[in-house]
Amino acid sequence: MKKGIGLWSAVSIGVGGMIGAGIFSILGVATQIAGNAVYLSFIIAGFVALLSTYSYAKLGARYPSAGGPVEFLIKGFGGGVFSGGFNILLWIGYIFALSLYARAFASYAMTFLPAGSSGLWLYIFATGIVVLFTIVNFVGAKAVGSSETLIVAIKVGILLLFALIGLFFINPSHLSPSLWPLGSNILFGAGIVFLGYEGFGLITNAAEDMDNPGKTLPRALYLSVFITMIIYVLVSVVVVGSLKIPSILAAKDYALAEAARPFLGLIGFKLMALAALFSTASAINATLYGGANVSYTIAKDGGLPKVFDRKLWGKSTEGLFITSGLVILLANFLDLGGIAMIGSAAFLLIYAAVNLAHMNLYKQTGANVYIIILAAFSCLVALGILIYYTAVYSQMTLIVLLMIITATFVGEWAYRKYSLRVLRARYVKG
Repeated sequence: MKKGIGLWSAVSIGVGGMIGAGIFSILGVATQIAGNAVYLSFIIAGFVALLSTYSYAKLGARYPSAGGPVEFLIKGFGGGVFSGGFNILLWIGYIFALSLYARAFASYAMTFLPAGSSGLWLYIFATGIVVLFTIVNFVGAKAVGSSETLIVAIKVGILLLFALIGLFFINPSHLSPSLWPLGSNILFGAGIVFLGYEGFGLITNAAEDMDNPGKTLPRALYLSVFITMIIYVLVSVVVVGSLKIPSILAAKDYALAEAARPFLGLIGFKLMALAALFSTASAINATLYGGANVSYTIAKDGGLPKVFDRKLWGKSTEGLFITSGLVILLANFLDLGGIAMIGSAAFLLIYAAVNLAHMNLYKQTGANVYIIILAAFSCLVALGILIYYTAVYSQMTLIVLLMIITATFVGEWAYRKYSLRVLRARYVKG
């Protein structure tokens, strides 16, 4: 039987997972740091992502499974606490990212309500969108791929329309290099916007649902990152070219919609708000698919309690519903300020670990070890820059990040100590 995920469905999962928080939720924060050179931050972060894409493509083609990076870490480092801790950190990273997407969706949805509407709608929208795509993911992989292809086609079309029209209305003086901030700020911005690229890894979680993952997966990975980078750069150029930095910061929660107003009017504002809804919705759809698969695979491998592995109605796993429940709690009850920094740092750390794991497997994957080393080094450098910036400007965010990492590995160690389960690889062929 033909499986549910083809090339463009896989590309849609990757693009859907990336273009959401990356341009709608993070652009304002990144512009506050990188100023009118924010598009350079997106380019730098994109190249860091492309280097790691090389490892994911090689590893995913060699070890296709629903686990994606979970599988790669186990293959590279074995089934110890190190692999287990990073697996749990990856799942937690997805939960925080999903919470950010849900809150962003709710914020843009609020712009369609009459002025003065109850703030309760923010929580209703955030909860409702997670529930909706939990149902879609419960139906199965084919529903995820089909819905993602449609959603991504709509939002990419709107964003490209905005970018292509906007290029004719930008003020070149707004893009002058004389207005660029310090180079360190551009690098700090790159560290933050890396969260906008983390979604490419979700494609590897769909490997078991592909007919020919050896060919489909690498193509989908590279295509999704290239498409995303082009859209990020075009859109960010239009935004900083259309608005002065103070205007962007004043409207940083809906900067894209505000940037459309000068040349498209109120219709443009609403159109970009609609694109934001599609973008954050597809990010939730794709990330929930990957996050649920991660929890499922970790349970299969022995890294989470068995509740994540139990079948519900013979169709899905309780891991999907537990993941969704935690996302709803975080989206509704936590202040998500600083989540972009925490999310970027967590994924940079995870991608560095995957690249290091690949160094132990490059002979099996046929990869170039020097590219792998460069990929790991670039992730660690970006992580170091981001941590430095966070330590200087937001010590509490850094403390929270360190607490999460510490709790993850200590919790994994404690679970191992009092449990007989051990991590094991899911892919056993070849």
